[in-house]
Amino acid sequence: MDAVFTIRVTDQRTARPVLEPKKRSSFSYNDLLECAHGRLFGPGNARLPLPPMLMFDRITHIAEVGGANDKGEVEAELDIRPDLWFFLCHFENDPVMPGCLGMDALWQLLGFMLGWLGGHGAGRAISACEVKFIGQIVPTAKKVRYHLDLKRIISRKLFLGIADGWVDCDDVRVFEAKDIRVGLFANIAAAVA
Repeated sequence: MDAVFTIRVTDQRTARPVLEPKKRSSFSYNDLLECAHGRLFGPGNARLPLPPMLMFDRITHIAEVGGANDKGEVEAELDIRPDLWFFLCHFENDPVMPGCLGMDALWQLLGFMLGWLGGHGAGRAISACEVKFIGQIVPTAKKVRYHLDLKRIISRKLFLGIADGWVDCDDVRVFEAKDIRVGLFANIAAAVA
């Protein structure tokens, strides 16, 4: 059984108790919302975006070992409903999930993994080397699955993760990306300068 959250003494800057995940292997939607509000990894550290930009409903597996490179892997899922916001506007009478949202989901997932691994700082997507769209996600689909295989972690001034990933819709590959990069920046002004 997965460990549960424990309360860390307090965050030094805010004097508020902060939830600290032990090395759990999965996270519920409510856990992801805690991350979006800055309560999972602590203030100033990795966060997920709030809905509707949060692109998955749960993290089903996260591990420091395993995956294609035996350096860690993470998987998440999104339940597809015809009323999801992007289907209403992309495109009128021809609804499809924008491919850029699949890429954003992989960046979000990598940022989450960096926080889970203990990295500090606010997450920012940096790049992706090769992106291939091979299918599409439409309102009649049931479930999207995102997967990342960690390739490298660099821990210096910047805590950087590099991974390869893919997106499946109802068990059919629709998207692949290589050398996805996300960094955690202690000084967020440096990330955008």
